[in-house]
Amino acid sequence: MIINNEKIRILGKGITALALKDKFPNATLYDDNDFSEYDLTSNEYTVVSPGIPPYNEMVLNSKNLISDYDLFASVMPFSVWISGTNGKTTTTQMCQHLLKEYGSIYGGNIGVPLSHLDQKAPIWILETSSFTLHYTNKTKPNIYILLPISEDHITWHGSFEEYKNAKLKPLSLMNENDIAIIPENFKNFKNNAHVITYKNSDDLCEHFNINKSNIKFKEPFLLDAILAMAVRKIIFDEINYDLINEFVIDKHKVEEFKDKKNRLWIDDSKATNVDATINAIVPYKDKSIHIILGGDDKGANLLPLFENIKNLNISVYAIGSNTEKIVKYCNEYNINVKSCTYLNLAVAKINLTLDEKSIAMLSPAAASLDQFKSYAHRGDEFKKLVGSLS
Repeated sequence: MIINNEKIRILGKGITALALKDKFPNATLYDDNDFSEYDLTSNEYTVVSPGIPPYNEMVLNSKNLISDYDLFASVMPFSVWISGTNGKTTTTQMCQHLLKEYGSIYGGNIGVPLSHLDQKAPIWILETSSFTLHYTNKTKPNIYILLPISEDHITWHGSFEEYKNAKLKPLSLMNENDIAIIPENFKNFKNNAHVITYKNSDDLCEHFNINKSNIKFKEPFLLDAILAMAVRKIIFDEINYDLINEFVIDKHKVEEFKDKKNRLWIDDSKATNVDATINAIVPYKDKSIHIILGGDDKGANLLPLFENIKNLNISVYAIGSNTEKIVKYCNEYNINVKSCTYLNLAVAKINLTLDEKSIAMLSPAAASLDQFKSYAHRGDEFKKLVGSLS
C-alpha cells in the first residue's frame, strides 16, 4: 500500500468507506454532518469515496486527496480496468467470465469493494467509475479498456470536459509496458502506454483476428464481448467463442419479453444516459417504436438523442422529473410525444396502440432516483405493469 502505519481519514460512510474501515480500523470516517469536527489543516491521506463530488466542502478543505485505488498501488496484482459511459459493467462481467479459469476476480464499482479483493489473486478486473478516476493519482492498470464516452455525470464533474479528463486519466499514469484500448477520437491524447484505438467492433475484430459472426451478441453488447475477448487475447493469446457465448446478460439491459397479446416489450431501464438509449434503439430502427423516456438526466445535454431519433417511426412517452423538457424537445423536432409523468400512465397509453409489428421499450436516457429506488426497481415495475395488461 502507499502508506504503512500512517493515519488516514475517509470521506464518506457508504459501501466503499465501510469496506476501507474494515481494512484500516484506525481510520476516521467523515460525512457532511461531521464537518464541524473536520481538521482543515491536517496532512493525513484523505481517501474520498466515489460518490463525494469535488465541490464538497470537505474535499475543498483537504490535502493529500487519494482514491481507494491509490491505497493499494504497491500491492495491486496485474489489473484490468474497464471504464467508459456505457457497457463497463457488462464488459467487466464478460472479462471475468473469460478469465476466471485463470484465477481472476472482479470488483471495484460493482460487486466486491476493491479493499475486500484478495491480493493473492493473479488478476483483478475492476469496473472503474469516473468518480474514482477523478481522485486516483498514484496507481495504474496494466490493461485499460475504455468504452466510448458521451455526456454523463455533468452535475458531479462540472462539465463534459472534466468528465472526459477523468476517463482519460489512467493513460497519463501508464507506461510503455501497459496496454490501453481506447476510442479512436482520443488517439492524440499524450501518454506512454501501448495504445490500440478503435472506431467500432469491426476495427477490434480486425486487430485481434476475431470473427464477429461467431459471436451471438448484437450491439450494444457485441462491442462489450469483443473488448472482453481482446483482453483474453492480450494476456493468454486465446480466442474462445463458445465461452463468450455462454455469458448471460444482466436483467434490465435491452431485455426483450412478450406480453399476453404476444407484443414485444423491452426493459432497458439500465439506460441512464443519452448514449445508452441511442445504442439500445439501433437493432430496432426499422420498426415502429414506442419509447418511454425521462427521469433525472443529471444535467446532460439531451439534444443528441432527439437528433438521432427524429427521422424514425417513433412515439415518445415522457415520464419523470424532466417530462416537460422531453416534451419541449420532441415538439421542436416534430416527434410524436405524450406527456405521462408517471410510468404506469406511459404503459397504459402504449397499450392502446401497440401491435405485434411494433415494439415498446423503456429506455429512459435518465437516472431513476427521482421516482424509483434504482434502475432495477424501475425495470421491475415496468415489467409488472406490462404483465398486468389484459
